[in-house]
Amino acid sequence: MKSLIEIKHPLVQHKLSVLRKKQTSSATFRKTVEEMTHLVAYEATRNLQTQDVQLETPLEVTTGPMIAEDIILVSIMRAGNSMLEALLNVMPFARAGHIGIYRDKFIKNTVEYYFRLPQNIKGKRILLADPIVATGDTVLACLDRLKQYEVGQIHLLTLLISPEGLEKIHHFHPDVEVLCASKERGLNEKGYLLPGIGDAGNRLYHTLE
Repeated sequence: MKSLIEIKHPLVQHKLSVLRKKQTSSATFRKTVEEMTHLVAYEATRNLQTQDVQLETPLEVTTGPMIAEDIILVSIMRAGNSMLEALLNVMPFARAGHIGIYRDKFIKNTVEYYFRLPQNIKGKRILLADPIVATGDTVLACLDRLKQYEVGQIHLLTLLISPEGLEKIHHFHPDVEVLCASKERGLNEKGYLLPGIGDAGNRLYHTLE
């Protein structure tokens, strides 16, 4: 199974254009990432399990569906944290974890510097968040680590992904569902997505290039 959901909804694409503009401030950039994450999460959670529960409205007793899954949200730090907060806004009942992994250009490999997941995640649905997937190496390392815990279905929630990164994910983890706003044209010589939005972490937190 090789799954890619590219969300072409006008609201998502409008907000993506806001992110692409180099004039967009960090404050607007953060807010737009949050808004887009809500919309991507809507698509990613269409098939969540629910169960009917009894509840009382101001007028009568009735039943209604509520989420019956123990969902685990995982941020790929640091840029993924912006999406994690947005996911927690719409799923406050979910549990959350963080993975800190970066690609070291000198050793040409990934380096893990932080790893913290909730307990008892075997078989649980995972929503893994990272705004940009470029080479895909960091995401692959995170997927490898998650699968060491025998988790359930993994959904990768991102905004932009490169063809190269997507190909790697499909090759090494064909069971992972990928949701994005855009599959980009490719990567430049520095590893940035084209047309892209620049360095998401720098633009989110107003740090220097």
